[in-house]
Amino acid sequence: MALRLLQVIFPVEHKDEVEQLLHEQDCLHTWTAVLDEDLASSSILLMTEKTETVTDAIGDRFPDQEKFRIILSPVEATIPPLEEPEDESQDDTEADSEADTQQQFGRVSREELYNDVADGARLTINYLLMVFLSTVVAAIGLLRNDVAVIIGAMVIAPLIKPNMAMALAATLGDLKLLGHALRTNGVGIALIVVLSVAMGIMIEIDPEAEQIVSRTDVGLENIGLALAAGSAGALSITMGVSTALIGVMVAVALLPPLVAAGLLAGKGLSVLALNALFLFLINTISVNLTGIATFWFKGIRPRRWWEAEQARRAMRIAVTVWISLLVLAVVIIFFLK
Repeated sequence: MALRLLQVIFPVEHKDEVEQLLHEQDCLHTWTAVLDEDLASSSILLMTEKTETVTDAIGDRFPDQEKFRIILSPVEATIPPLEEPEDESQDDTEADSEADTQQQFGRVSREELYNDVADGARLTINYLLMVFLSTVVAAIGLLRNDVAVIIGAMVIAPLIKPNMAMALAATLGDLKLLGHALRTNGVGIALIVVLSVAMGIMIEIDPEAEQIVSRTDVGLENIGLALAAGSAGALSITMGVSTALIGVMVAVALLPPLVAAGLLAGKGLSVLALNALFLFLINTISVNLTGIATFWFKGIRPRRWWEAEQARRAMRIAVTVWISLLVLAVVIIFFLK
């Protein structure tokens, strides 16, 4: 049973209102204390899938309170352990659909998901170092035809968070997050290409190596793999799973084809390089498309109604663009075959 601990800091004059609101929510335990003459604090232990319902309720009840602060922390264990709650029948057909979706699939809250993804979409020195290291490892794995080394590069997985951030930004209609994700993704891709081309120029390459050939032979099965990878990445992130665990699934569709394209371009094998680059583009389209679909299916929505309308427009545009590009890619594959 995944648990979260919410700590709510609020003006002491709202103590009775906050306690009443928390009493109305389905929380496991609550503790309220007066901190000083101005502030009070409530600590709420609850199941992970309940966090968004509670935080939204607090935000709706106190929309203009600048002194309110909600702190969310994961709970590794409690002593004594809590008993698993019994499933209750859903007799209320009027229940909020987004809250029901979160509870049904056991996802983390919107805010926790957003903070995790947005943090990975920032362009930092650490991100650039991870891109550099993963490119070197992937290139060595391709040159040595070593699957284990290539998997090692996938575990580093530098491109997963920017692409998942692009999908989440489209789902929420968040243009600021989209801008950060596009910049970070673009810089990472450019660095991978430059490094792999340079390595291709300096190092001898066997274009018939199995691991390189597999990145230049584009087929419909590659689209299926990338669609599954994008969905697995988004699904795992909404469950709070470590990036190291889900990086392999997404990275298999993104990092090796791009590195292979750079290595082949460095040797002047332009046709093979374009094939590998085409595979990377197909995979990027598929990962983002199924990422959006998975976030939407898991009930990720903006909290405010006017943001929800903007999100619907943004998602329609993004899905239309990605589907159009994917259809075009399928046509090109059939033409090439």
